[in-house]
Order: sequence, then C-alpha cells, then structure tokens
Amino acid sequence: MKTFMANAGNITRKWYIIDAAGQPLGRVASKAAFMLQGKHKPTYTPHVDTGDHIIIINCAQAVLTGHKLDQKFYHHHSGYVGGLKSIPYRQLMQKKADFAMSEAVRGMVPHTRLGRAMMKKLRVYNDANHLQEAQMPEVITL
Repeated sequence: MKTFMANAGNITRKWYIIDAAGQPLGRVASKAAFMLQGKHKPTYTPHVDTGDHIIIINCAQAVLTGHKLDQKFYHHHSGYVGGLKSIPYRQLMQKKADFAMSEAVRGMVPHTRLGRAMMKKLRVYNDANHLQEAQMPEVITL
C-alpha cells in the first residue's frame, strides 16, 4: 500500500463559517486551526497546506471561562528596553475581539512559512456580517 502525499495540484478548498457566539474562545480557535491545517480531510499531508478557508463570526460574543477575563493577559513588546505592554483580556475582548480570536488561532498553527500561509485563509469578524457571501460557505457547529 502506497502512502498518499498531497501536492498543490490535487487540493480542493471549501469555505466554512464558525459562529463564536456563546462559545469558548479556545474551542473555536482550536476548531479553526484544525480545519486551517486540513486535519479534517483524508488527504492531510503535514508539509502541504491542504486546509480550507475559515470565516469566524460574532467574535465579540465569544466567552472566556473561569477567571480568564481578569487573570489572562495579552503581552506584546515594542523592542525597546522596558517596552513590555500587557492588556487584560477583558479590555482586549471589548476593544479588539477579532484580534484576540486571530491570535488564539495563530498560536495553534505551525510557527513556520506554512503556518503563515494557513493564516491567510482565516477571516475574523466581530459581528455576523461578513464579505464572503459569494463563496457560499457552509456553517460548522461545534
């Protein structure tokens, strides 16, 4: 029996919508990362981007369980000495919930060129309006 290895010529991509309203942020992010990598397909190949396009809507209504809103922080550094900035997730979810979701997904895909290519297939929106109606995406339930 031969092992199947996908190449760029035999990859078919579909469009999916994930509704994050009332869902835990991490569960939505892990499902999106799983589908961006193509692990839900029988043609999954680790070194090839076989994943689908993912649209995440209603990110502002995603929830964080437990005390994560106050105890979890988003950290970024300016590159200068003493340039570490920390924002609690309560503020981040109020101001930039779509950014919080995309950062959660980015942390779950490979940190390589392949992961950056996968992230280009992710679209994240704070509300239910999105620009990809023409692609006729399928709704995925968690």
